[in-house]
Amino acid sequence: MKKVVVYLEAKDSGLKRVSLELISAARSISDKANVPMAGIIINGSAEQVKIVGEYGLTDVINIKNDLLAKVSSTAYTKALVQAIQEEGADIVFLAANSFGLELAPRVAVCLQAGYVADCIGLDFSNGNIVARKPVYAGKAIISSSIDTGNKVFSLRPNVFTAAKADAAVELKIKDFSPNISEADFKAFTTSVSKNEGKLDVLEADVVVSGGRGMKAPENYNLIENLAAALGGAVGASRAVVDAGWRPHSEQVGQTGKTVSPTLYVACGISGAVQHLAGMSSSKVIVAINKDKDAPIFKNCDYGIVGDVFDVLPMLTEKIQAMK
Repeated sequence: MKKVVVYLEAKDSGLKRVSLELISAARSISDKANVPMAGIIINGSAEQVKIVGEYGLTDVINIKNDLLAKVSSTAYTKALVQAIQEEGADIVFLAANSFGLELAPRVAVCLQAGYVADCIGLDFSNGNIVARKPVYAGKAIISSSIDTGNKVFSLRPNVFTAAKADAAVELKIKDFSPNISEADFKAFTTSVSKNEGKLDVLEADVVVSGGRGMKAPENYNLIENLAAALGGAVGASRAVVDAGWRPHSEQVGQTGKTVSPTLYVACGISGAVQHLAGMSSSKVIVAINKDKDAPIFKNCDYGIVGDVFDVLPMLTEKIQAMK
């Protein structure tokens, strides 16, 4: 191993939390392998990158190019690969979120690297990185290592803990100018629509999801109230989204988003394997269902057998009283 780099994703005036999780995970590998480490950001501001020093990252490569104000996976890939090669890095970490999962395989191909996606664990053994990842819709966990020289890993958000260093370090930022042109923007983002004030299930520490057991869209206020009381995000099963009750951006499962919050509350969700694939790595799972034989109870830490229309208002009231 020569050098470890982490792709840092900007968000507003700071960084996405998953970027801080990547730094901590990569720092562990860097320390064990005794190799240097750096972060790479695209058109980052001093305000966006200042926090990384608290998490033990000393070096940041800031890719500067006005064209990259337009978000494009093809152009971003080319710029990232040039910066990685300039640094002589052979280990690359990206987030396994929607954009990271688009970038990572492209970067791997350009670097002729091996690639392991959606990692939920990392170890260092006999001079090599061993990554753990779920397979078969989360029914099994496998360990994988890469034999090629260059290695790319995408890490699932909310799985790795973002741990601050014992002491803040002095941050060194180096600008890098990539060789790109308009021809590299084969695909790009034209607009972004945000649900202002709503937490994304990918970023939330707490997710409260509803399923077919909620019976109708107007009953989803019970889910929203509990999520608000817990300071969490609202999720949904595929059945709910297919019925048009909730937007696809809230769908958790094999055909939706894969989440790993500290707390996942499944309300009126039977627990089909497709849904479990999207939330089984949650740290604590609570299930509420009136069917005591629902599959979800085999995959939860705490279960409440009861009608969601009785349980949710009482649970919300108790949590609000405690707060």
